[in-house]
Amino acid sequence: MSLIRQMWLVIVATAVIAFAGSFGVTVASARQYLQTQLRVKNSDNAAALALSLSQQKGDAELMELLVAAQFDTGFYQRIRFRGTDGRVIERVADPSRARADAPAWFVALVPIASEPGVGQVSDGWRALGSVEVVSQVSYAYRDLWRGCLRAGAWLALVALVAGVLGNVIVQGIRRPLHRTVRQAQALTDGQFVTVEEPRVPELQRLTRAMNGMVVRVKTAFEEQAGQVDTLRQQATRDPATGVSHRRHFLTRLESELEREDAALEGALIMVRIAELARVNAELGRRDTDRLIQQVAEVLQTHAAQGHGGWVGRLNGSDFALCLPAHDAERPAIEADAARLMAALRAACEPFGAAQGVMLGAVHYTAGTALSQLLSRADEALARAESQGLFACVVQTDSAAGTVATGEEGWKRRIEAALSEGRLQLARYPLVDPRGQLVHDESPLRLQLEPGGPFLSAAQWLPLAVRTHTVAAVDLAVVDLALREIAANARPVGVNLSVASVVDPGFAAALRMRLEGLPAARQLWLEVPEVAALRHHGLVRELCQQVRHAGARFGLEHAGEHLPKIERLYEIGLDYLKLDARFVRGAAEEQAVRNFVQSATAMAHGLGIQVYAEGVTAAADAEALWTCGVDGITGPWAAGAVRG
Repeated sequence: MSLIRQMWLVIVATAVIAFAGSFGVTVASARQYLQTQLRVKNSDNAAALALSLSQQKGDAELMELLVAAQFDTGFYQRIRFRGTDGRVIERVADPSRARADAPAWFVALVPIASEPGVGQVSDGWRALGSVEVVSQVSYAYRDLWRGCLRAGAWLALVALVAGVLGNVIVQGIRRPLHRTVRQAQALTDGQFVTVEEPRVPELQRLTRAMNGMVVRVKTAFEEQAGQVDTLRQQATRDPATGVSHRRHFLTRLESELEREDAALEGALIMVRIAELARVNAELGRRDTDRLIQQVAEVLQTHAAQGHGGWVGRLNGSDFALCLPAHDAERPAIEADAARLMAALRAACEPFGAAQGVMLGAVHYTAGTALSQLLSRADEALARAESQGLFACVVQTDSAAGTVATGEEGWKRRIEAALSEGRLQLARYPLVDPRGQLVHDESPLRLQLEPGGPFLSAAQWLPLAVRTHTVAAVDLAVVDLALREIAANARPVGVNLSVASVVDPGFAAALRMRLEGLPAARQLWLEVPEVAALRHHGLVRELCQQVRHAGARFGLEHAGEHLPKIERLYEIGLDYLKLDARFVRGAAEEQAVRNFVQSATAMAHGLGIQVYAEGVTAAADAEALWTCGVDGITGPWAAGAVRG
């Protein structure tokens, strides 16, 4: 039994006992008082009647008339005169009159005794007999009954007031208790909530202790998040410049070329500081480091302007810049490279005319082999180096881009593909440490032309973003996933676009599709990590809608911004997937393992499962299992799944 119910039980029991005791004492006191009054009345009336009878000088007829007249007043139950000669004059009332003014059960429950009053009748010194008077008790019952009703009404009113006051007191205790329970539940769910301290001293101490614990746990989480970010930078950053080091840059570039939801095409730019050994000898270590940092800052600024680009330092003098084209049009590499070279020239001028850089740029398309792309970029850089300082060479090999048909044309093609059901889901298993299937990662394939190939997201997603059809596509993906779950009874994971997260009607439409469907409990929905960074409130609302309907919700491609996401613990995530660039090389690199272990421990502390994306090597998989990840997906997982 709950504490509140026990308190109510005590209050009600106390009120009932107090009511019953007060009522019983009141009734008993009134009954005793009435019986006393009846006894006194009977004695007085008997004495008065005996005096009147004594004045009749023993005349039997007059005495009988006097007894009758007294009895007819209606206040007597019995009057009896018993003479010394054995003569009896008696008047007795109907017994039913005693219960005429009160319920029968009340009369039986509370009997009132009317003790007879006796008076002596005489004629001078001669005794004539005795008279016995018993008053009618019906009036006493009437008064007692009415008194009980009044007493019961007042006691009921008092009980009602006591109940109201008790309710106020209980609510005063209930509210802080409920707040404390919600606070504890929020802490269990990974949310750090402090509550107002109540006025009750005992509960005030409890709340203060809970608030203190929440603050300490939150501080510990924030410190852990800071450690995760530090380990991420150690695992991915060049310490001198802050940009990605060679392994991380190439891992990310390879992932960009392989991922289905990556940009369809882009540009790779390589920059080399001319004769770094000579520069170091002429300028000294400090100024050389400043030159290197200036070049890195220019490249990072240019990458930030490219909306999704990133920079890496390949060796002491070489930098690389990847600029994915998140648009349906081919990027203008020549103009991009020219702007970048102008910025690099301005950055190098303060260090003297002999110091400079060379730039080589190439265009790439999704699916290009990493080695082939690097070879082309090295060739372009070598040609630029042969031309001297600040030379810029751009190789614009033709790419298999999409055919430009205009935004309206693309919109009609995408909408037609959705309406005609020309879409399918791929299957890539995500497995747990026992080799059991967690869910199938199911990216969408869209057939834009009847009878044509089913295209990956990289080939149509930029067009869907430009034509504002992403939300419709994502809803169609969810419908298709629910049908496959119902048909195959296998959990399915699908990814949602950032554009759908910010669409004002998407969350409600998604919940309507999921509400009440058993298949929703095997649906896994995920959004890119960047969505939680830029649109925290919208992602939290979408997560609540999805989880309310029974589905699971998580972040994909996570790791880079994970410690920077505002109030990550408030979103309510079920899982997150670490991007391939943060987990590849775990078998060889201790820094990678340190980051994965720290990120996994932080997520597990919030009740969030952690999965690794894009794992290709068995050695990396073994290292990731030891780091505590809950599941792995990628080429390796396809051969490891057992069911």
